[in-house]
Amino acid sequence: MVSQQHGLNYPQLRISNYESQIQHSPSYWEQQSFWQGIDALVIGSGLVGLNAALELKRLAPTWRVMVVDRSPLPLGASTRNAGFACFGSMTELLDDLQHMSESEAWELVEMRWRGLQLLRQTIGDQHLRYEPKGGIEVFTPADEASYEACLERMESFNQTLRNITGLDETFVAADDKIKDWGLKGIPHAILNRAEGQIHTGEMMHRLWTLAREMGIEQLGGLPIIGLHPESDGITLQTENGWSFQVPRVVVATNGFARRLLPDLPVQPARNQVLVTSPIAGLKLNGAFHYDRGYVYFRDIDGRVLIGGARNLDPDGETTDQLGHTALIENRLKEILHEVILPDQPFDIDYRWSGIMGIGPVKRPIIEALHPNLVVSVRLGGMGVAIGSEVGRSAAKLLGK
Repeated sequence: MVSQQHGLNYPQLRISNYESQIQHSPSYWEQQSFWQGIDALVIGSGLVGLNAALELKRLAPTWRVMVVDRSPLPLGASTRNAGFACFGSMTELLDDLQHMSESEAWELVEMRWRGLQLLRQTIGDQHLRYEPKGGIEVFTPADEASYEACLERMESFNQTLRNITGLDETFVAADDKIKDWGLKGIPHAILNRAEGQIHTGEMMHRLWTLAREMGIEQLGGLPIIGLHPESDGITLQTENGWSFQVPRVVVATNGFARRLLPDLPVQPARNQVLVTSPIAGLKLNGAFHYDRGYVYFRDIDGRVLIGGARNLDPDGETTDQLGHTALIENRLKEILHEVILPDQPFDIDYRWSGIMGIGPVKRPIIEALHPNLVVSVRLGGMGVAIGSEVGRSAAKLLGK
């Protein structure tokens, strides 16, 4: 499993230390029943955090493991994404090969595939609502050079991928399917047979159920705003103004990680998402990438989900604040009108945003910053595929 070193070593580790007005302190009963006897605490109740907690219980069945989050539901990306399996696309792989060695790029591909199989094994395809429809990368007339580059490398990529996915042809040209999907102004498409769709709400609901069955405690609405490594454990400071100590901590807050650990090389990246009203006779079927992967869309219960376009405002979307902007929302609607649903009326029934964690290197950070503190963040938009393995690797690192 990948572990990215970045030069942070205890005791030089800089950790946030916000001053907070004391609003109330826990009662004697609360301290006795809730905050004493915790063996390991996981901060972040998303895909990575819950997998870390599950692995901790497997490694140490007698431990009292607790997962806390600042909100009742995780507000990062686990339940606020597009529901792609996140295996990736050809242009993404080509881009990776420009920024990392060939061995590193294929190691990342293998991690995504292996992690996806682990996710399916853990959740079960029925609970995950896994649909192996494939992923389709579409190319506009302006993307002709990119499409030709993909065709040139397709056979060599498929040959390497046979040892990873077991598929004879992972990527295939699919220009003949464009009309079937109802798309307009798209001359070329490439089908990725290793991609799929999932229901991330059902995914997380099942993980919570598995955690409860293993005796893992889950507590939402508890913002942790400071943590302080000490010789015998980690002292945690809450937004309520009081603190408590636990022996071991896993930080699994991905795009929000720098709120607790300001020196980590991870940045938040917001993605905005829209879902249309039901579309009669919808032809769209699959998980699609558009505009070099910055825009993504799919069918969902007879509707169209579309999101992304953060490349229109990279500075503005480098934020961990949820919200929407007219610039990006209008662009997503434009693509709906002109490409996906030409000449079809629709309304927007749902809109939300989610926060990813990205960085200068497209690899997760899984690292012990202190003997009792492990960080497991920076999923790089690949969280669905790699989150299960990243979380479990963090738990194993904490147990050393």
